[in-house]
Amino acid sequence: MSEIELNGVSRWFPGPPKLVAVDNVSLRLSAGQVLGIVGESGCGKSTLARLVLGLLAPSAGQIAVQGTTVGALDRRARARLIQPVFQDPFQSLNPRQTVREIVGLPLAVQRVDIAEQRLRVTEVLWQVGLSPELATRRPSELSGGQRQRVAIARAIILRPRILVLDEPTSALDVSVQAQILNLLAGLQATFNLTMILISHNLAVVEHLAHEVAVMYLGRIVERAPTEALFASPQHPYTQALLASVLTPEPGLGVPDIALGDIMPDPRYIPPGCRLHPRCPVAEPRCRVVAPQPIRREGRMVECLLTA
Repeated sequence: MSEIELNGVSRWFPGPPKLVAVDNVSLRLSAGQVLGIVGESGCGKSTLARLVLGLLAPSAGQIAVQGTTVGALDRRARARLIQPVFQDPFQSLNPRQTVREIVGLPLAVQRVDIAEQRLRVTEVLWQVGLSPELATRRPSELSGGQRQRVAIARAIILRPRILVLDEPTSALDVSVQAQILNLLAGLQATFNLTMILISHNLAVVEHLAHEVAVMYLGRIVERAPTEALFASPQHPYTQALLASVLTPEPGLGVPDIALGDIMPDPRYIPPGCRLHPRCPVAEPRCRVVAPQPIRREGRMVECLLTA
């Protein structure tokens, strides 16, 4: 049984015009697998993360964790299985609560007694590299890296099976990013965590992920083992992403990827291959024929030119 499985998942928002954020996505992750999802802003990465977390319901398709549909799980059961780590810890942590209250909140929701909460908070703070002496401080008294460690501690205190990481290092100084990535890699190995890693930074994905899925206008257009994808990208969009000069500066997103000035708009998805208005190698058939997934040698690509 897969740890998490998405079958034909779509999510759209009413218009006019209708905005299609995620379009017929199917994924399957085994226990302990780390999947990186990359793409430009607006491609549907964060919407997909919210669907997995149960924060949004699919407009079509189904998401199952260990064989149980996410929508059928109550909030406590879902929290024991899946936890998020968001982009900006200063926004995702309650400024009025202490570190002990923030990290212990999932235990309180699960009705764990106070004495047990204190013991487990102390333990998990050590595990994320924080001194328990920080337990009485508030987020404003911590550095950015410390705040993100608090967010990670809160996410793992219930020992979930799956972490959904939405740009977990992009709000941090460059000098701190590597520390957080090494922490996440260590926790993944220690607890055999399954992770979905959303990032615009391909270097982050290359460091953590076993496989990479590339999104464009709501579709997965390429998926492959990390080493294979970085060594030999098949889709023109993936090739453009890897050829771009990525910046380590937080908050800047993906730089110019040399695909012209026509930015993708999920409200107006073009016919045929949705990349064709920007694709440097598009042929006339690309304007009218929608590519189907091609699977070979453990990888998948949606492109007429690779058929």
